[in-house]
Formats: sequence, C-alpha cells, structure tokens
Amino acid sequence: MKNYAPKVTLKHALILLATTLLFTTSTSVFSYGNKPAKAKQSVYFIEPADGATVGQEFKVVMGLKGMTIKPAGEMVENTGHHHLLVDEEPIAEGEVVPAGSPTHLHFGKGQTETTLTLEPGQHTLMLQFADGAHQSYGEKLRASITVNVK
Repeated sequence: MKNYAPKVTLKHALILLATTLLFTTSTSVFSYGNKPAKAKQSVYFIEPADGATVGQEFKVVMGLKGMTIKPAGEMVENTGHHHLLVDEEPIAEGEVVPAGSPTHLHFGKGQTETTLTLEPGQHTLMLQFADGAHQSYGEKLRASITVNVK
C-alpha cells in the first residue's frame, strides 16, 4: 500500500512559518485600512497665533495631523478639506458646512492657506475639517482662535 501523505521537509516548515508570521502581522494593516488613531487626528492654525493682532488683510495658514487633504467630491476614508468659519457657530458632526456665505469659507480644492480681509475688531476664526461631501467631522477636527483686527 502506497503512502499518499504529504512529505513535510524542514524547508516547507520554514516557509509555512514565515508565511504565517507575515500574514498575522499584515492583517492589522488590512483590517484597519488607512485609519490613524483618533487621538492623533487634529486641525490647527499655523498662522496667525491665537490672540494675535493683525491688519485688516492677513494670511491664514491651516494645518492637519492624522488625515489627508483631498479635494471636495472625493469620498475617501480619513480624508477631506478645510473650511474656515468667521464669527460663526460650530458645525455638528455629519452636518454639511453651509455654502454661499461670506463667513463659511470652503477650501474644496485642498488649499491650506488664504488671505482674509476683516473689519477692525475682535473676530473668532474656526477651522473645521469636512469630508468630500462637505460633511463636518465635528468637534474632533475643529480648532478656534481669536484675532484682533486693527
């Protein structure tokens, strides 16, 4: 009677072990996609600083950590674009940032800086990150500063 059992050599065992290790260490990448840890996701103002005194025309530079900037219309997980709200209330998570308003500025091409012109006085600038459909990521991807315009 012939033995049809597979012959396992040391070479085969090492290949099996290496493949198993590779698969188990790489499955975490496949199961989580490109999702960074929520604690490491944030938006922030690079310029101006909170409490800064600025001229009526000034530069605003926006920063982002743990996400990727993509133009509006592209619906890719962990991506989006900036919105700058001037003297406005926060936008709740999942709500669409209003369009067509001079106080809700959309940077749907993926821009990270702009020049603002504001009347003299104290103003609140709120940076809100939103997905490709302009739906707000809410408080977790929001930052506010106050500027004093001369």
